[in-house]
Amino acid sequence: MMILGFMLNYALRVNLTIAIVEMIKPNVTTAIMNGNASYITETTIQPEASTLLTTTNGETEDDYSDRFNWDEAQKQLILGSFFWGYVLTELPGGRLAELVGGHRVFGHSMFWASIITLATPITAHMGYQAMVVLRALLGFMLGASWPSIVPMASVWVKPMDRSKFMSNMMASALGAALTMPICGYFISWFGWESVFYLTGGIGVFWSICWFLLIFETPARHPRITPEERKEIEDAIGSTTSKTKPTYVPWKEILTAPCVWAIILVHGASVFGYFLVVNQLPGYMKSILHYDIKANGLLSSLPYFGKYAMSVVASHFADYLRTRGKITTTVARKSFTAFAVGTPSFFFFLLIFFGHSRVWAITIFTIALTLNGAVTAGYLGNGLDIAPNFSGTIFGMANTLSSFGGFVSAWMVGVLTYENNTYGQWQIIFAIVSVTYLVGCLAFVTLGKGELQPWNNPPEKNGVPLQELRSTEEGVPLQTNNTQK
Repeated sequence: MMILGFMLNYALRVNLTIAIVEMIKPNVTTAIMNGNASYITETTIQPEASTLLTTTNGETEDDYSDRFNWDEAQKQLILGSFFWGYVLTELPGGRLAELVGGHRVFGHSMFWASIITLATPITAHMGYQAMVVLRALLGFMLGASWPSIVPMASVWVKPMDRSKFMSNMMASALGAALTMPICGYFISWFGWESVFYLTGGIGVFWSICWFLLIFETPARHPRITPEERKEIEDAIGSTTSKTKPTYVPWKEILTAPCVWAIILVHGASVFGYFLVVNQLPGYMKSILHYDIKANGLLSSLPYFGKYAMSVVASHFADYLRTRGKITTTVARKSFTAFAVGTPSFFFFLLIFFGHSRVWAITIFTIALTLNGAVTAGYLGNGLDIAPNFSGTIFGMANTLSSFGGFVSAWMVGVLTYENNTYGQWQIIFAIVSVTYLVGCLAFVTLGKGELQPWNNPPEKNGVPLQELRSTEEGVPLQTNNTQK
């Protein structure tokens, strides 16, 4: 269920990135005679334009009656507005999941995002301003989804299995990989509206199943065996408290270098990832000149690679940690350096080879594939250093990355507005390369893998939380095996 949930989570995001390619009226070529000379001008088809105007591939305005006159700046505004809402619920969503449970927060986030997705075709006909509002609302609903899952992992996933669990979250890349080609074919068969009905409908069905089949903790699951429950609870031990901490040690969190290491590297990594998610289909159409079917299929390749790498790297990291071959700190730093440092090099290569179809697709695929190893690196590091506040930490990191998502869309819009050329994209690739490098160095320098003392803050009269467990509901889970 969780793998499918994260696949759908990104399907609800990226459906527009491929659909918008076919939602906007393309440039048309008009021959204008001036004496004995003629010259060619390009313009966007207007509603009142003559049907004699044709695109460069011979299609007429009648073929675009269901498309919109949005320019590049408006397109990027629509894509970027998702992050306006997304940034507002990251931190509150993580903290809310720590208090009321990630099961509720994640489920409602997905359900209402699916309903909003179903309303996209109607909203698009109201104008680009309405689409901006709708996408911001979609971001608002999905913003809480990722941080809400981490607190659930702190009570369900054994410490030495948490890298593998994080690879389940990377099923979002698999969702993007499947959404791109499927949407490409659905658009060619049924029109761009179909992709929103498809993804939104599946999302509603999945949300209903989530509420019926998934439970907050092992203690609340009606079908778990006593042996399995005891194994999980014994492995987790006292690192995660059963009582939801009511006091957040903000001073310790905000002044901890290891927390800022997570925030900075996540912001850098997601900045590059969102740029690929939002801009790759447009780049492939405008610079590499692929049609919608090939665009969707080839745009999906980096995501398949990213998911495969996340699974391999996570299992390898947990194997090394379980066998005692490397410490958690070494594992997180080394895999982060590999996952974030190497894409910096490959985006640098795009500056020189990005104009070639073969080289561009190859480099994009390799860069995003290697980035999948973040599941064995920093992505689960919040569970290592402070599982009781992992949702808060992840929410802080995702808040910064949300700004990066909006900034990347804004940056592309500014640099390519009325000048969507490979030369402008070389500047974009250079910026992404430097961003990856800075994030990598920040985590390698400041990151840690050890449990931090502020994970168990004082609760009542300065008494540490772990000392309350023998008399209150915060007793260790393993002593509570018969309680439902």
